[in-house]
Amino acid sequence: MRQRVFAAVIILALASASAVVIEAITNGRPDGNAHPYVGLLVFDDAPGEPAWSCSGTLISPTVVLTAGHCTEGAVAARIWFASTLVGNPDYPGGGPSAIEGTANTYPDFCIGCDPGLMGFDAWDIGIVVLDTPVTGITPAQLPEAGVTETLAMGTAIDVVGYGVQAKQVGGGPPQWTWNGQRYYAPTQLVASEQKNAELFIKLTANPGRGKGGICFGDSGGPDLLGGTATILAVNSFVTNGNCSGVTYSQRVDLDPVLEWIGTFLQ
Repeated sequence: MRQRVFAAVIILALASASAVVIEAITNGRPDGNAHPYVGLLVFDDAPGEPAWSCSGTLISPTVVLTAGHCTEGAVAARIWFASTLVGNPDYPGGGPSAIEGTANTYPDFCIGCDPGLMGFDAWDIGIVVLDTPVTGITPAQLPEAGVTETLAMGTAIDVVGYGVQAKQVGGGPPQWTWNGQRYYAPTQLVASEQKNAELFIKLTANPGRGKGGICFGDSGGPDLLGGTATILAVNSFVTNGNCSGVTYSQRVDLDPVLEWIGTFLQ
């Protein structure tokens, strides 16, 4: 699965920062029908084979919002919206058939273009345009520009996605396992010096006090304003391979991001 290989490359390149492209909800609960607009995306690489998976959010009947590191390099994409799938993240099944689509990456997306942890990932936004409209699902909502700047630290945030849920230990190196379900977890907004970064919001990924986080399968999944269907950001990376500590999520509420997304909604 390409996402896991890519994550290993990032660890080697940024050993001091220990940044890891993320993929799944930790300390969460099965989502059921709570967030039906969140789906599992599978992307094909240049040879035309399924190669990696991410989460994404339906924002119109034909447009899915995800992360740029998910769409980058993809020659094809497809999405499932069933809350429970079977198989593995690259070849899932169960529920309605997948809908095919075309991957698009934000023009300024870049991995490792600037020094330091905050410069590790930039403009991490991707869009998948579906070949046929999704019916029976109400899309999630885009935020107003600059809304995260108005939120107090500790604001409730909901994270949703598909991915690994448990780590198997014994008989070799620990392995994360995927159970094919969409998961949800509550978390909270945190920030250095009580403010958000220019491109990212930060979420606590520690499981204490009922909070959850994200790990390997949730890249591109939504960070929703608590109790709403409003997308504040998309999941980008965590700061260690144990999927604990702090999650960095690319803000959606930036004028150039909203303008770019809007070109696919016309």
